[in-house]
Amino acid sequence: MRLNIFTFLLLLITSFNTMAIEEPEFISIEKKDAFEVREYQPKLIAQVLVTGTFDTASSKGFRLLADFIFGNNKTNEGPKKIDMTAPVITRDASEKIEMTAPVISEETERGWYVSFNMPKQFTKETLPIPNNPEIKITEVPAEKFAVITFSGLVREKKYAEMLSLLNEEMKKRNIEPKGSPILARYNPPWTLPFLRRNELMFRF
Repeated sequence: MRLNIFTFLLLLITSFNTMAIEEPEFISIEKKDAFEVREYQPKLIAQVLVTGTFDTASSKGFRLLADFIFGNNKTNEGPKKIDMTAPVITRDASEKIEMTAPVISEETERGWYVSFNMPKQFTKETLPIPNNPEIKITEVPAEKFAVITFSGLVREKKYAEMLSLLNEEMKKRNIEPKGSPILARYNPPWTLPFLRRNELMFRF
């Protein structure tokens, strides 16, 4: 009986993870194991700057952005729901950090940018306007990224390991990163750790 219940829950969670959710378009330039070089197409993002530890800031930023896409916005026809996309992006607000230094800390408070990609059906002119002035809508040009993909919960130790691996792969290819590392998370919080898809990336 316990096995049947576990199997049912696993199938239920998996079904949530396999729902068709829009992701940003990119061209894969190189792929080897968990490492990949991508060129992303131009996109539109909703972004908010929050302060706190990584976990508290991520949660706060997610809530503010979710509030916007779930209807706290305005159009000529009134509030409008915007489809959820993946991934949720988190990056350190400071661009002046060492590329080898882990920026995730369970205790240190700092500024973080949290952002959602907007569905590609929208332009900056047609996207609903956020009622919350803290949310900024930004057009992002085409960019190249070095990416490492991994599963599990994102904790300080895991983050440091993946950052080190990403740096090693970039060094092999003489890739010079720009700015701070970016964390992309694709799954809802109830997803089992081994089913989660996370990515750590550097723009270059």
